[in-house]
Amino acid sequence: MKKWLVLVALAGAGFSLAQGNTALVRFAHLVPDAPAVDILSGGNKVFEAQGFKDVTYYAEVPAGSLTLTLQTTGQTPAKVADVTIRVQAGKHYTVMALGAAATLKTRLVEDRLAPAEGMARVRIVHASPDAPAVDVALKGGPVLFRNLAFNQLSGYGVVPEAVYNLEVRPTGTTSVALRLDGVAFEAGKVYSVFAVGLLANETLEVVVVEDSFGSP
Repeated sequence: MKKWLVLVALAGAGFSLAQGNTALVRFAHLVPDAPAVDILSGGNKVFEAQGFKDVTYYAEVPAGSLTLTLQTTGQTPAKVADVTIRVQAGKHYTVMALGAAATLKTRLVEDRLAPAEGMARVRIVHASPDAPAVDVALKGGPVLFRNLAFNQLSGYGVVPEAVYNLEVRPTGTTSVALRLDGVAFEAGKVYSVFAVGLLANETLEVVVVEDSFGSP
């Protein structure tokens, strides 16, 4: 994870951060051929130098409609996209950058971070633009998450605390596209598992993120 900037920037932009009227938002860079980006609001940086596979911590933003600007990092930044989102007070969200650099799209998803007592909560996000629909299964065993296509995400599944050996398979087959050995999920925690990269050049992989309620 890259640097996380406390929202002094948003306060400087004239936003009200009154408790009870804010949401928490993070950014996930899931575009394999896109450069690192800064994310701005009102001309001020919220997140800085986010590269492929980076997922930020949550930052507090005012509830309602908000426009974020993605621009390349460096001395001569270029705008990549403007993203307008609408968020509700008290909720958590992830803004995902998806696809390829030439056809970059964004998607806002709500994150449900209530933990399950004695269990881990896990969801899968399919973010590989050239991979087919997939199942995620126990190694040599049953399917846990079924038939996820690009830009789709599962609901949250509840699993016992353990270290898992998993397989990503093309939907409906027993062929293994990607092996995931030693994936640890702890009880009382919530995880997002992002399948990223490109099948064509054999860079398909996963990024496992422990979802957090706020800044580190």
